[in-house]
Amino acid sequence: MKNYQYVFLFDLHGLSARILHEYRYRLRRYGTIKVVKPTLFKIAFTKVYGGIPTEIAEKARGEIGFLFTNINPAEMIKIVAENAVRRAAQPGDKAPFDIVVPAGPTNASPGPIISKFGKLKIPTRVQEGKIWIAKDSVVARAGQEITPEIAEVLRVVGIEPIFEQLRLLGVIWKGTRFVDISELVIDVSKYRELFETAAVYARNLALNVVYPTKEVLQVVIPAAHMRAVALAVKLGVVTKETLPMLISRAVAEANALAAAVAPKAPELGISVAVSQAPQQQAVQSAEEAKAPAEEEKKEGPSDEEVAGSLASLF
Repeated sequence: MKNYQYVFLFDLHGLSARILHEYRYRLRRYGTIKVVKPTLFKIAFTKVYGGIPTEIAEKARGEIGFLFTNINPAEMIKIVAENAVRRAAQPGDKAPFDIVVPAGPTNASPGPIISKFGKLKIPTRVQEGKIWIAKDSVVARAGQEITPEIAEVLRVVGIEPIFEQLRLLGVIWKGTRFVDISELVIDVSKYRELFETAAVYARNLALNVVYPTKEVLQVVIPAAHMRAVALAVKLGVVTKETLPMLISRAVAEANALAAAVAPKAPELGISVAVSQAPQQQAVQSAEEAKAPAEEEKKEGPSDEEVAGSLASLF
């Protein structure tokens, strides 16, 4: 007890000696398994720690065994589960998966057992003095209760479908308290979901406070650029990017003004400009896209000249 931080208690009731010995062998790298009387365990515990808490004394009684280890308890639970020992099915067990009896010979000689194969609808034949399975047959579906007939047939064909493991009750944590096994079992899918949710919240928070990381800047810089262009257009700031929108706005406002004036002063002969049809706009855009690259390189008027031209329109 002095050499190990954690002591697991497990249920011995109904646990076969074979399963216990198999676990002793498989877990020898992670700790040691002891089967001692609870009274002796309490005496040893008291000598090591100077006393025994009430909750530990209450749990350390009955048919129990002890697993001493220095491995983290949550990890140790996974190790115990991964080292489950296969055993023959017994009546009342639940099938952990679809149990299939494969086609081929068995070691059983013809006799009353053939009727049990027939009852389970397993096609058989007698060949070379042995019972042969004619084809693969499912004798139990996952979750189905094992009947005496199924258990006997599986025993005859040598199939051990049940995985049995130590039934851990809890762990004595560094000699201070008892932790129930339900508090140590980790649902990996649940924690994965929690991490994914936390990542989403962290990303949203980083975007809101504009925390300068690669992932955040890839989003906020384009958004900031769009807002800057929209503000520049609203304020009438002339740049290469705002000029098309400013001209479009000026044309729209001029047409709106003309539409309002024309009915009231027909003698002025004002006509409202009609916007190009969508097809004409598409053709014009295609023609502009085909224009030689050299034309794009020509120097246009300066920003000041453009601003003066716009001002002269009004």
